Amino acid sequence: MGKAWKFGHDIDTDVIIPARYLNNSDPEHLAKHCMEDGDVTFAEKVQEGDILVAGKNFGCGSSREHAPIAIKAAKVKVVIAESYARIFYRNALNIGLPILECPEAVAGINAGDEVTVDLESGKVENLTQKTSFQARPFPPFMQELINTGGLIPYVRGRKKNA
Repeated sequence: MGKAWKFGHDIDTDVIIPARYLNNSDPEHLAKHCMEDGDVTFAEKVQEGDILVAGKNFGCGSSREHAPIAIKAAKVKVVIAESYARIFYRNALNIGLPILECPEAVAGINAGDEVTVDLESGKVENLTQKTSFQARPFPPFMQELINTGGLIPYVRGRKKNA
């Protein structure tokens, strides 16, 4: 269970992690500035397991991997958006950041609502509003990729088992 942090449409990678902080690629450094240009209190108030909720085209802009790394390092459990920019979508999966597309959940979740997400089934429950939504879950191999921490750990694990 986590608190929902809600953002609008077209949240670009410069809002997720402003370019002025890219001189250091350490995930902890990036987490300290995550979403700073969208909500200056986000990095200091976000708690492990919180949920980031956004509108259409989340992660648009540059192709930098720093954006999903910053969100994951901030201990966000999952991002739920109406849609994602293609490069952000791919980068998020590559580093093992759980993401779901569910416009109904985005519409039905307010900032501060308590939300639970079952990544295996795609079920999103808004405990505050007493509503639930169904996102399309990833297939098992993609869930394994996310659970192992991303593409590189996933491939390393598969090589060990081969």
